[in-house]
Amino acid sequence: MRLGPRASRSAATVEPAAASKPFRMIVVIGAGLIGLGIAFELARRGADVRVIDAREPGAAASWAGAGMLAPYTEDVPHPAFAAFCADSLARFPAFVNSVRAASGVDPRLALDGILEAAFDAAGVAGLRARPHARWLERDEARMLEPALGAQVLGASLSPAEGAIDNRRFGRALRAACEAFGVRVEAHAGPVALEADARRALGVRGPAGFIPADVVINAAGAWAGELEGVPPEARVHVFPVKGQMLALAVPAGLVRRVTWVPGAYLVPRDDGRLLVGATVEHAGFDVRVTASGMRALLDATLAAMPSLGDFSVAETWAGLRPASPDGLPYLGATALGGYLVAAGHYRNGILLTPATAAALADVAAGRPAPALAAFAPGRAREAAAKPIAKVRA
Repeated sequence: MRLGPRASRSAATVEPAAASKPFRMIVVIGAGLIGLGIAFELARRGADVRVIDAREPGAAASWAGAGMLAPYTEDVPHPAFAAFCADSLARFPAFVNSVRAASGVDPRLALDGILEAAFDAAGVAGLRARPHARWLERDEARMLEPALGAQVLGASLSPAEGAIDNRRFGRALRAACEAFGVRVEAHAGPVALEADARRALGVRGPAGFIPADVVINAAGAWAGELEGVPPEARVHVFPVKGQMLALAVPAGLVRRVTWVPGAYLVPRDDGRLLVGATVEHAGFDVRVTASGMRALLDATLAAMPSLGDFSVAETWAGLRPASPDGLPYLGATALGGYLVAAGHYRNGILLTPATAAALADVAAGRPAPALAAFAPGRAREAAAKPIAKVRA
């Protein structure tokens, strides 16, 4: 197997293949965190992997998100999905260590807890009953996060959760993939699956045909748009727009990920404070709008009035990949050799390690019982429905 220039053989060590049959050529469509995570896991198990992405990264959820790792704060309602999210959180430290060792890039993982603040009686009642969290009275909450306004009534602290710098994580994963010999082609233009009546044969793009024994669709919000997929293997993934902004604040003003009614705040060590995110069914529109920015700023300043003195450093929007029932599509399809890893909605960053491990198992022909609830062929409504539970 090839080693790239960034890694020594000690850093980029091929792990024993956890496989029931040898890996061959695998093409991953999509260079977001899910696609790169799968490629990295496959490559370090000994596979030949090529990643191809048709688009600029800016609208992808993995670039545009805030990097929160919050399976408990997000209130995931489906038991199998909640368990999969919790498992992925537990995998994060070891996965990040492997990525850092191969790439030399630190993605800044911080599992120092997530605080969610209450400002009315209903909020207090809900947060007091939250599992996996500790209730904090008003003074204790403000001691942990002094920027909270005087009207806060208390907060819950979920100590096992946190955040990662998702843009640094993306750069680290790409470098780690390349260190293991993965060829990553971004901005490649339109790509399509090529298949016969029984199985996938490869991918065709502007540069020609790329043969593959396995093709994995990890194209995010565009996963349902992939050309060449037969009807029985298609999944229904649709975009949910999220607008965000960043405030330029002194480092440490907000100390950890903090949720307030209508917004969440994620501090970065460069002084930016990320504020997100709207939830909009607006197709593939990624415009930043005045109404979106107003909603985020109103929610933020109602909870932390002192932030009104700081400048807006950046605004952007991205597209979350959603499914009608709120669960991702993970695993094999009705078409041989064609796998899907899409529809992660708000949890794509969180689910990168668990998805990578599970899809690598499926690609090798191993059973992946944790994916039973997420089978791409599961019954689904023809028309999109709102996600079962959406939080701003």
